[in-house]
Amino acid sequence: MIEVRKIDSKKDIKKFVQFQMDLYKDNEFFVPPIIKDELAVFDPEKNQVFKNAECWIFLAYQENKIVGRVAALINHIEINEQKKRKMRFGWLDMIDDIEVTKALLAEVEKLGKEQDLEFMEGPVGFSNMDKAGMLIKGYDELSTMITWYNHPYYKEHLEELGFEKAAEWVEFKFKPPNPIPDKINRFADIIAERYKLKTLQFSTTKEILPYVDEMFDLLNKTYSNLVTYVPIQQYQIDLYKEKYLPFINPDFIELVVDQQNKLIGFAITMPSFSKALQKANGKLFPFGFLHLLKAKKKNNEAAFYLIGIDPEYQGKGVTAMMFRNVTQNFMNYGVTKCETNPELEDNLAVQASWKNYDPILHKRRRTYKKSL
Repeated sequence: MIEVRKIDSKKDIKKFVQFQMDLYKDNEFFVPPIIKDELAVFDPEKNQVFKNAECWIFLAYQENKIVGRVAALINHIEINEQKKRKMRFGWLDMIDDIEVTKALLAEVEKLGKEQDLEFMEGPVGFSNMDKAGMLIKGYDELSTMITWYNHPYYKEHLEELGFEKAAEWVEFKFKPPNPIPDKINRFADIIAERYKLKTLQFSTTKEILPYVDEMFDLLNKTYSNLVTYVPIQQYQIDLYKEKYLPFINPDFIELVVDQQNKLIGFAITMPSFSKALQKANGKLFPFGFLHLLKAKKKNNEAAFYLIGIDPEYQGKGVTAMMFRNVTQNFMNYGVTKCETNPELEDNLAVQASWKNYDPILHKRRRTYKKSL
């Protein structure tokens, strides 16, 4: 007998977060989140997304033991302004029992119908800045701090329950060139001269702050034409400043500006924190933060996290300017392995950025949808 309970107490939300940790505790590819951060996601006093969103959280029990979890989400900006009547669901985890999956998603479906929505889709978060997509390729690849990990049976369960593909992301890994190829140097110089552009680099996090809002504005412009995109709100920008800036090495940020110092492109890369987060095992104290600090300062692996290019300059070679400097920084820090963040499979403009690096497509993730 499977019982699905709607929860809202802090005690139960801790159980909700802990379930994933327990389910994957012996999995070498799973990267644990910081538990404190996960709890804050579901706290309306700490997560301002609740200004424009609602959330219902469920735990599935079998013989008084937790066997699954899911969060049902509504983004009112998406529904009211973009006219996408979508019931979101995320944080979906369960044992390998399709009846558990069926019971959890039935609660999401019920809510969607009560809210008079047209379809449900997941796994996704509250917005585009949250984790999204169910892993469908790359189960034997180490996860990252901005993606979910899951077993192969998740995909099998959803497809057996009648869910269909909604969106799909691809991820690549590659070895940064060393030395920088002459053709990249020459091309970067040509583009800089042709469009009168220059790159900005930083030595401290404080120097980056004045550009953060402009970077997110550019991100909105870059991805506004993608079907799944929901514009980033100012309160989300403020949250991500607080959440991710401490992880960023200033040397790993590249900005491109025009003659008027207007931002027209940026790339944010970070040392990989996957192995450090595994060692921290969800906790910053007493020693978790030391693992993260070590990974920030000395690391042979890095990841591209955000790339934004003004639509007016897309396809004009601006990425060559950024990647030349990024590659030089990788050489300076001894980075020999790199991984991209998830990119929508139809976002060919961004994927073209890796063509000179002999990329290997090593992961795919997908959201699934079902009509209500």
